[in-house]
Amino acid sequence: MSYRLKSATSHNTLIALLFSLFIIAAFSSCSELSPEQTEQVADVLNDSLTSSTETWGVDMEIIEDGQLKVQLLGSYATTEATKYVNETRIKGPVTIHVFDSTGAITTRVHSNRAVYKAETAIFELYGNVDVYTTNNRHLWSEYLEWHQGENRLKTNRFVIIETPTDSLAGTGFEGTTDLSQYVIKEPQGRVVVD
Repeated sequence: MSYRLKSATSHNTLIALLFSLFIIAAFSSCSELSPEQTEQVADVLNDSLTSSTETWGVDMEIIEDGQLKVQLLGSYATTEATKYVNETRIKGPVTIHVFDSTGAITTRVHSNRAVYKAETAIFELYGNVDVYTTNNRHLWSEYLEWHQGENRLKTNRFVIIETPTDSLAGTGFEGTTDLSQYVIKEPQGRVVVD
């Protein structure tokens, strides 16, 4: 799986590079380093290997096996990549399109902002999260996690879900991205069964 940011205006963190060059220059003019000093220099250099980018007019695509799976649109994003974290924070409005194997959009998601965690392929969606599917299902919440690799939506917060046959509200939700299968942990509402 890979992802890319298109039409990006970006800049990398220069301070970390300058600091690293300063450390290297300072120690290269000295005599041999002790093992402890060598380890300290290595730690400083590893900690300074931080990459940071900014992007305006975000158009992020996630491609698996040469096929477009997800497209995310947003107004502004920052990406931070270190040895501990690799995440992109997107300001909205955020729109996500989920595609099936034929290239058709199956789910649309809208939110105020989002965080994409690259190592775990998890999107965290914040503020007025609306999920619409092609099978006439709609979910609303203030916070939602989308585990992209598992094709699962999760939240421990209040949700409202509407389907062609029912309307439910409750706290705690887990289900598929197309909302065809789901569980509300503490439900309240009405169900119409044909």
